Amino acid sequence: MDQKRAKELAIIATRIRLAGLDAVHTAASGHIGGSLSVADILAVLYFEKMRVDPKDSKNPDRDRFVLSKGHCTPALYPTLALRGFFPEEDLKLFRSIEGHISGHAEMRHVNGVDMSTGSLGQGLSVAVGMALAGKLDKKDYRVYAVMGDGEIEEGQIWEAGMAAAKYGLDNLCGVIDVNGLQIDGSTSDVMPTEPLDKKWEAFGWNVIKIDGHDYCAISDAFDAAAACKGKPTMILAKTVKGKGVSYMENNAGWHGKAPNDEQYEIAKAELERALAELEAN
Repeated sequence: MDQKRAKELAIIATRIRLAGLDAVHTAASGHIGGSLSVADILAVLYFEKMRVDPKDSKNPDRDRFVLSKGHCTPALYPTLALRGFFPEEDLKLFRSIEGHISGHAEMRHVNGVDMSTGSLGQGLSVAVGMALAGKLDKKDYRVYAVMGDGEIEEGQIWEAGMAAAKYGLDNLCGVIDVNGLQIDGSTSDVMPTEPLDKKWEAFGWNVIKIDGHDYCAISDAFDAAAACKGKPTMILAKTVKGKGVSYMENNAGWHGKAPNDEQYEIAKAELERALAELEAN
């Protein structure tokens, strides 16, 4: 990926962050911290790598995406809207009783969502099923699943990991958003899971460690995952929770809290300034 394309993706990711911030502030509810940390990864997936068509969103040959950390819809829904799956105007209905844009990923009412998620730990199992179905049906689609590093404390993640390796699901790519924080604080304090690379390698996965905010590194990792044959790939993406908003960065208190009006204006100004700088250069 050249620097021009990386900048284009940075602009998209910043717009995702802005739209997510607006949605959470309007609803006065939502999980903003982990949404900001994963925005760059979703930008690369939906605007660079995944074979999807907003006009044919149920095409059986499309790539699939499972947001296992299903509370991070303030990243997923803006991504889908910007990609054209539904009007950006609909984001104003986020978490509204009058709307269909719920707080967790919802496949029945939101175009482009491949799986309803929110009960943490279950998404990788679903992705394994999708990937196994692809193998059995002799399809060439790829399946992507994004998990949180707090979420992988759930045992079902590791059961799914064993199954994926057993069946040689090289059409499956997992991503762990390693921002180091969860709702109760640091993951290293709540339930240490490191060394993640050694653990996933021991479970039979191809493991790639990257900076989760480096667009070239993200793109290269997805390419390497597609090139790896005979085993699934887990990308360990080191990120910053609350990325892009100074007072939210590396602050566990912003796991699931909406900014008040004053905080919103500060965050919006910071993200708009970052967007302006990207578009000017």
